[in-house]
Amino acid sequence: MTATPLSEDSFRHEHARLVAILTCDLGIRHLADVEDAVQAAMLSAVERWSPRGTPENPSAWLYRVARNHLLGNLRKTSRRRQVLQNDYAKTIDSNRSDGSADDDEQTRCLLRMLFLCCDEVVPEESRLAFTLKTLCGFSVKEIAVRLFTNDENVYKRISRAKASLSQTRLVDAELSTENFMNRMPSVQRVLYLMFTEGYLSIDAESSIRSELCNAAIRLALVLASHRDGEHPETSALIALMLLNTARLNGRQDHAGGLLLLEEQDRTKWDQELIAQGMHWLKKSSTGEHFSRYHCEAGIAAAHCLSPSFTETRWDDIVKNYSVLASFVDVPVHRLNHALAIAENDGPAVGLEFLKLYQPPSWLAGSYMWSAVSADLYFRCGQQQLAIEFYETAIATAPTAAIGKLIQRRFDYTCLLTRVRTPPSE
Repeated sequence: MTATPLSEDSFRHEHARLVAILTCDLGIRHLADVEDAVQAAMLSAVERWSPRGTPENPSAWLYRVARNHLLGNLRKTSRRRQVLQNDYAKTIDSNRSDGSADDDEQTRCLLRMLFLCCDEVVPEESRLAFTLKTLCGFSVKEIAVRLFTNDENVYKRISRAKASLSQTRLVDAELSTENFMNRMPSVQRVLYLMFTEGYLSIDAESSIRSELCNAAIRLALVLASHRDGEHPETSALIALMLLNTARLNGRQDHAGGLLLLEEQDRTKWDQELIAQGMHWLKKSSTGEHFSRYHCEAGIAAAHCLSPSFTETRWDDIVKNYSVLASFVDVPVHRLNHALAIAENDGPAVGLEFLKLYQPPSWLAGSYMWSAVSADLYFRCGQQQLAIEFYETAIATAPTAAIGKLIQRRFDYTCLLTRVRTPPSE
């Protein structure tokens, strides 16, 4: 036994791993049984590891406990005969008794589960909530923030997804090319949201969760290697992830605080990852297919290839945001579009662009809308209104780290304003 317990992120990873492996073995219609068994294993670990220390192989320990709990429950049910005769149950009974599935196998298993859970019979928003909770380890709060809803709606969506999936008898071997293609957009969006939470997390302990970014990239790469997953949109998604991941090392100061783009040391950006991202971006340009991920990857590339903040090709970024708006109506993109216009054409033009937009209620009261509005109003000389927006932004920030970043932006904008604005007579 070792003395160090698993971190919260490790538990999340193990939960997703166990659910994916056991459900792939047993079949998706037994997902509820699998979730109960995995939860029991996690609770057992909390109770036993604290006084005794962590076992040498925590993953194998958790797998054995979850597996034994699952088989014990199944043998007690009236379905015993049909379950134990099922090839999936035989696999559980005879294979992987130590939980020793390699990383590639685990990743493939998780990707198969993503496609199974993104069944068209489940409404899209329910699919997303369910897969983010069950297979990506997101909390209800994290899902609510990423899907721009509230906790109650998330619970309802998850319940609807479970009810629908419990009725399906589809197994992985029966997934056709048509199934894969129909479910591809949902799977891509799950991976996108998974990466987004890693890139700027609402977790109170960690504003950047590189393990989520890396997990999303691994799954996307496996998706691209699949016979039905290798197409331009997947390549663009991978490019977007790699180009943004390349900048992670420069996004925090020595104390772990988030840095503004203007403040980042670009020598810390990973040039190898940038090169890989550009490779995938070039690969995504084959054919006539174009998507939102192409636009967002193009924006990320423009930042990565700029020698400095002042040398950024803001005109290219503005064009990409304009094209993006024609593909998908994501209100948050409007904020980034306004900031890009402000850098390219001046803050007054950026503010006018923002004021022409009527934001949905959830965005109008959010820290994002308030922070961008404050920045643009301040740069346009309307200090009192800007301060009111800044106060709202800081008060509604989901984490202390994001609140400090907003304060950092406020201080930085104040400095720029004093430098650029002639002193009053």
